[in-house]
Amino acid sequence: MDTNVPPLTIIGDVGVDIVLGPIDHWPAVGTEALMDRSELRAGGSAANAALAASYLGASCRLLSSVGNDGLGTWLAEQLRGFETSLPVCDAATSVSVGIIHSCGERTFLTTRGHLEAFAYEHVRPFIHRAKHRNSIALLSGVFLTPKLRRNYSRLLDEVTALGYQIALDTGWPSGNWNDELREQAFGWVEKCDHVLLNEIEVTHLGDSTDVEVALANVSRRLKPGASLVVKNGSKGAIGFQAGATMRVDAVPSAVFDTIGAGDSFNAGYLLARLEGSDLTDSLAAGCRAAAAVITRFPRRSIKPGELAELVDLPQRRIV
Repeated sequence: MDTNVPPLTIIGDVGVDIVLGPIDHWPAVGTEALMDRSELRAGGSAANAALAASYLGASCRLLSSVGNDGLGTWLAEQLRGFETSLPVCDAATSVSVGIIHSCGERTFLTTRGHLEAFAYEHVRPFIHRAKHRNSIALLSGVFLTPKLRRNYSRLLDEVTALGYQIALDTGWPSGNWNDELREQAFGWVEKCDHVLLNEIEVTHLGDSTDVEVALANVSRRLKPGASLVVKNGSKGAIGFQAGATMRVDAVPSAVFDTIGAGDSFNAGYLLARLEGSDLTDSLAAGCRAAAAVITRFPRRSIKPGELAELVDLPQRRIV
C-alpha cells in the first residue's frame, strides 16, 4: 500500500478570489468607494477546503481545472503545494469578487469562466482506486460546474466503487431551489456518507423554513449509516446519524472575512473523521477549524501546518 497517497481527495471548483472590505453601504452607480482591506488569493470551495487542510497539517489531493489565461497560470501556481490535477479548460479563469459588509454579511460577484467548461472528462482520468481503507472524496461546487453536473450521479457511483466514502457539499444553485433540483440533489444525497450543508441550504433542500423539519426531511433520504451535518456559523453545527442528533457550539471569535468558513469546517470535520473521531468530536473539530482559519487576514499569510495545534485533531494512525 502506498501510504504517501493522501486519504482525502477533493473534487470541485477552484477560482480566483478578490476579497475587499469592509463597506457600510452599496455605492451609487458611477461612484467609487474606498476600502481598507483586500486580498487576492486562490478560492472556490474545493481550493478553500484543500488550503484549510494544509493549514491543519494534512495533505490531500485536489482535482479541478483552471482557465487558459494568465490567471489560470497564476492559480495553478498558488496550488502547487498540493497533489493536484488541474487540466486547462478552453475558457477564461473564473473570478469572484467578495465584498465584505460592515454588518458581517458578504456579496459575491462571480464570472462564469472556466467552471462552466469543467466536465467529467477533466476529472475522471485522475481518480484512482483508494489506497486507504477509510479514504474520503469530498465533492463540492456542483451548481457552479454545469457540465460536470450532467454526469454527477455517474461520478459518485464510480468514486464509491473505487473505495472512497463520499462527502458532498452542494453549495447554492444560482437559480434558487425548486422541486426538480431537490429531487436531483436527493439522488446525490442518497449515495453519500457525509452530507455537509449550511442552514439555508438544508432548509431549502428540506423544503421547510423550520430547521428541525428540514433536517428530518433530508435525513430520511440518507443511506443507512450516513451522516448529515448542518453548519450554522456563529451558532455552531448540528449532526444527524443513525436516528440521533448532536449539537456543538461555535468557537467565539472576532472575524472580518468569513469567506470559506464552511469549506474550512469541511476540512476539519473530514480530517477528524479520517482519524477515527465520532460525529460529535468531528463537528467540534470542524467548528475549531473554521474559527481558526477565518480569524486570519490576509488568509495567504497562514503557513502549512500552522493551525494544527489550535484545532487539536486526534492523532490516530490512518490506515
